[in-house]
Amino acid sequence: MLFFGDTCKPLFSCLSLGSRLSVKLITSTVQTRLFNLEEEGLLKEEDLGQWRRTHYSKEVGPAMADREVVIMGWVSSVRDHGNISFIIIKDMHGEVQVTAKKSEVGEQLFALAKEVKEHTSLGVRGKVRPQEKAPNGAEVVPAEIKAFSVAKKAAPFMTTGKSSPVGIDTRLDLRAVDLRRQQLGSIFRIRQTVVNAIREFLSRQDFIEVSTPKMIATATEGGAALFPIFYYDREAFLAQSPQLYKEQLTMAFESVFEIGPIFRAEPSRTNRHLSEATSVDVERAFADYGDVMALLERMIIHIIDSVKDRNKADLEFLEIAMPALELPFPKYSYSDLIDKLQEAGERIPWGDDISPQVMKSLQDERLNGFYFIVDWPTSTKPFYVKPKADDPKVCESFDLMYGPLEMSSGSTRINRKDQLIERMQKQGLKPDAFDYHLRVFDFGVPPHAGFGMGLERLLMALAKIENIRDATFYPRDIDRLAP
Repeated sequence: MLFFGDTCKPLFSCLSLGSRLSVKLITSTVQTRLFNLEEEGLLKEEDLGQWRRTHYSKEVGPAMADREVVIMGWVSSVRDHGNISFIIIKDMHGEVQVTAKKSEVGEQLFALAKEVKEHTSLGVRGKVRPQEKAPNGAEVVPAEIKAFSVAKKAAPFMTTGKSSPVGIDTRLDLRAVDLRRQQLGSIFRIRQTVVNAIREFLSRQDFIEVSTPKMIATATEGGAALFPIFYYDREAFLAQSPQLYKEQLTMAFESVFEIGPIFRAEPSRTNRHLSEATSVDVERAFADYGDVMALLERMIIHIIDSVKDRNKADLEFLEIAMPALELPFPKYSYSDLIDKLQEAGERIPWGDDISPQVMKSLQDERLNGFYFIVDWPTSTKPFYVKPKADDPKVCESFDLMYGPLEMSSGSTRINRKDQLIERMQKQGLKPDAFDYHLRVFDFGVPPHAGFGMGLERLLMALAKIENIRDATFYPRDIDRLAP
């Protein structure tokens, strides 16, 4: 080894170029091997093989004392207390504590347990033992530990706690790891309940769940907020709404709904906008906007009751309570709100949209929960919304609000071809582009009404989420196209 020391540099410099390269290669190989020996430990990655989970975390409790179990999950935390190590394994239902005491499990297994790192994918075979301080009042004493995938890096943020000091963009760069956070786990379990409750409620009302095309030939609602795509040899667009298709489907099925993606190319950077969102779209034949408002508010009640019943632990962890609601929800006409806003000093003319910022200027406790804004100016709504017969400047429309945030928008629809064409032309749209839709009105489209509701917006309201990007799994907005 002295040959490679500083005192022998003159000797090294006397070697030929080929000899020098050989020496450097040997030195590098030796150093790499020594580094690998230092890094190699007892914990090796293994295949699943014949191992299978026997119990989830929620099933491991004091009543299972002395029973052998196989648990699997990812390591959420590790605590080393010298001759005892605590490993918390998390699965889809919660956490289970693995306790490795040197005097109980033997030196080799104890040494292996001490090498376990957070986020490692792990399986443990062992016996259950009551432990009052452990999750569910029991722990697992390991007889065998199997690592399926060893974490190579420490995550740049913690997965425990109700909030993270790390910025949302850093978290989104590692979204799959971010979704392991307790806060997001609770949020998305609530989301699952919301989706299930919507399907339950509408199915009981004899609605049929449908699927509509997401690649379309022309704009659904007019405007330029569309994502163009190539469809073989022509231009197409990602659907901004299933609106026209769900209207057509009332001809055959009367009552239909869809829970699916919508795409809006709106260059917005607010905390309430997404370029790809999930919409709950509902349409019912032989109904008007009053009927579907009543349907929507009853659906909201069912959703909230379901979350209260099925997500008690998540609500407790998030420290939130579901709003107390009574039917019917308060209703305010657009014109009345404009008058109130003008009285409050807002310079907003009749016919303008009402922004969330403007709504905050109204000091009315009834506007802090769910309420409807009804009878909007016809000029502010899409071509398919039906104007009032006695005042065409106003249409049979509504927005469901939660505080200043819009949850849903709905209306009575126009079901006569000549009126549709007239409305299209007034909005500068070309009826020929909508021929595929207009032609069905020659075959008896029933009177109908419906609404669309943003799932992420609703989740924001119920789970008190500040940024809508935490209400969807992999958000898409003006700045983010990955992961």
